[in-house]
Amino acid sequence: MTTAETRDPELPGRLLITERDALIPLLRARPDADFARAAPACPGWSVRDVLAHCSAVLTRVAERRFEKGVFSPESNDRDIAERAAWPNARVVDELERGMTEAGPLIARAGGILDPIALGEWVHAGDVRAALGEPGAYGGAGLPDALALLARVSGERGQAPLHADLDDLDEPLRLGEASGTRPPARFIGDAATLVRLYTGRSLDGAKYELAGVTEGELNLYG
Repeated sequence: MTTAETRDPELPGRLLITERDALIPLLRARPDADFARAAPACPGWSVRDVLAHCSAVLTRVAERRFEKGVFSPESNDRDIAERAAWPNARVVDELERGMTEAGPLIARAGGILDPIALGEWVHAGDVRAALGEPGAYGGAGLPDALALLARVSGERGQAPLHADLDDLDEPLRLGEASGTRPPARFIGDAATLVRLYTGRSLDGAKYELAGVTEGELNLYG
């Protein structure tokens, strides 16, 4: 059974670097028209909006700007609006810089900022899905993302869940580790598990879930 009870302070930064190395070259090879595509996982946002949000969040981490209301929908919209006149390449440059520099700062924060790395990785999956790229919510960063997902779900006291993943050798334990509630059960692939926990579309996904509802697993619900 694989769990994520002990914090690895280097994991969030490692996840960001791994995703940076895959995502940034993909974005630089895309025409400007692709940045205007809708991002279905983020209603009302384009691919560019998702990227602007991600780069703004990491810039806030780097600059230690966490004023009241930060990361609220209103704050996110302001961040995107502030970058509206930027060329797409500048947004990508800011994102690359943030994914490079944020890791050590997140590591020193003691765990409170770790979910940011998970969110950035999930949004990279949103972008891949919107662009029709394979490997959304997967790729080289998946093992670290699953470990972080397991720990974040436990820290938030979510229902315990035993996940038998088609693409992982050992079962994964998510949610709170203590308590009397028996663990729910998931059988399916890792990308579908990520979609369940992040409220992404499950259209076409094949999986089994028992002992808990999809809504109970959503970290962002």
